[in-house]
Amino acid sequence: MTPDELKAAFRQQAQGGLSLNVAFIGVVNGLFDALHRLGQAPAAALAEAAGMDAGYVGRWCDAAYAFGYLDASGDALRLSATGQAMRPDAPDTLMPLAVQSVLSAHMAERAAGLMRSGQRPGEQVLAERETVLPWFGPMLEASFAALFEQTICPQLPVFAELDARGGLAVDLGCGNGWYLRALARRYPRLHGLGIDGFDENVAQARRLADAQGLGQRLRFVHGDIHDFTLDTPADLIAMNRALHHVWEKDPATLFAWLRDNLRPGGHAVIWEPAWPDSREALRDAPRKAMAFQNLSEHVQGNHFLRPDEIVTAFAAADMPAVVHLFAQDAEAIVVAQRQDTSTRT
Repeated sequence: MTPDELKAAFRQQAQGGLSLNVAFIGVVNGLFDALHRLGQAPAAALAEAAGMDAGYVGRWCDAAYAFGYLDASGDALRLSATGQAMRPDAPDTLMPLAVQSVLSAHMAERAAGLMRSGQRPGEQVLAERETVLPWFGPMLEASFAALFEQTICPQLPVFAELDARGGLAVDLGCGNGWYLRALARRYPRLHGLGIDGFDENVAQARRLADAQGLGQRLRFVHGDIHDFTLDTPADLIAMNRALHHVWEKDPATLFAWLRDNLRPGGHAVIWEPAWPDSREALRDAPRKAMAFQNLSEHVQGNHFLRPDEIVTAFAAADMPAVVHLFAQDAEAIVVAQRQDTSTRT
């Protein structure tokens, strides 16, 4: 590329970032949803319906129109096809891209400011932007629930086996509870317990479970895995993109906790981004975002793991494990089983 062509290419990429920033404002303030309900309306009526300031909404409408989220007939505005797709409840919603764009910008700024000192503030950086944390769970749900329900569940018999027993599934770092809700919808006999360190996530998980009629089978509590004991051993303990958040503190103790809180024959199911063995693989399309996210994970005191590291940790806890790869091998599900001491030799 010539210098001018390179500049033009990056300006186009920057426009995409601006577009997602505009969409984020509309998502978190319910503007896409409000205009969907209204059908069409001038900016002032949209502001009133959404309970927002008319001045801000008017300027947002101009930006949303510029980037193609809104169409207009005179003063009347309506959602374009792209605007409809940005609604959080839309099929295959684009909402996660908007939330991720703002979260990524926040993490990039934090990484830039911390690089000289080497400080790693930890998980609280996720709560530093009050508009982001409530959307973190919905972002993950919209990004991964379909893969879980349509591809992972049918290929891993451990979930159907759990349902046949009417067993207890525990989700550590449950977020908004999407994983347990997906299991409960598919498997009517199992019940679940979700544990999370953010009160906002626990409250959201409870609301969503109750709204979907699952509150009697699913319970969500605030807790820290490093200081938490289950009342009864679980049939399955899951960690969904959460293991790397606690790995660096003391993995040996963590894996012993998993073993000791499972009933004999019970399973641990760990879902993690599959960090590749070679740097060259980071240029593959599915892993480019993973490379940036690993930088933001460093800010939080974490790092992504290779699947074989997880298998080795399970082996040290006397739990044989198998790796299953999905999404062009970018997502790893590691299934381990606690040995049944009554049948071991």
